[in-house]
Amino acid sequence: MHISSNARIYDLEQPRYFGAPVFPSHAPGYVYTLHRHHERGMGEARSSASGFMYTTEHSGTHIDALCHQAEDLHLYGGREVDASIQTPSGFTELGMETIAPLITRGVLLDIARHRGVDRIGAGEPVLRDDLEAAAQNQGISVGEGDVVLLRTGNGALWQNPTVYLQAGGVSAGASSWLASRGVRAVGADNMTWDEVGVVDPDLKVTLPGHVILLVRHGIYILENLFLEELAGDRCYDFTFICLPLKLRGATGSPVRPVSLA
Repeated sequence: MHISSNARIYDLEQPRYFGAPVFPSHAPGYVYTLHRHHERGMGEARSSASGFMYTTEHSGTHIDALCHQAEDLHLYGGREVDASIQTPSGFTELGMETIAPLITRGVLLDIARHRGVDRIGAGEPVLRDDLEAAAQNQGISVGEGDVVLLRTGNGALWQNPTVYLQAGGVSAGASSWLASRGVRAVGADNMTWDEVGVVDPDLKVTLPGHVILLVRHGIYILENLFLEELAGDRCYDFTFICLPLKLRGATGSPVRPVSLA
């Protein structure tokens, strides 16, 4: 894949800090403290500072590993969750270390713009029709191996955790449509891809997209993306790069994804 030296780089990561939006079960999310400080009396001109970082895998901008979700205690590929797969130190299969670097075609579907709103709030799920119409209006096709990013407009509200957590999510039907296209990964500028707390009437589960994408189709999910600059330039087709950390046995990883266009 040739990347032009003139390509613009779009940074899709939200900043990490204590107090940033976090899913309640993953609180406190992120904490950083200085362990060593620059100070006098070190015996030489050079001094050093370093810190400790405490974070959950699923805080901030991150990617979900396939072991993150199960359906009837079975992971992707029908693997039954037992003591040989799920251990106190992580998963022996489908952990973060199994995700290869993502360097592929990326597609942005600006759902907020398609609906003519600043942001999509709770109770306003992104539907399959939204995806198809936005793709058609933008002149974009969604194909096998693509990474598809959905803009709800909530990424602009990262500094307001209360409002940010009241974002709309992606319906089960929309997740199924993306799975049918054979995409490699999906992502959105909200906390959980799906809408928090909503039970799908057909699957009878919360976070139905996680079941459809991760468990049934082996499609990775990126959450808490920053898509405002990409959308502002109406950049809908680009090279997407994301390098997950090789956290052996982990269910997710912080990432700093970028788009080149």
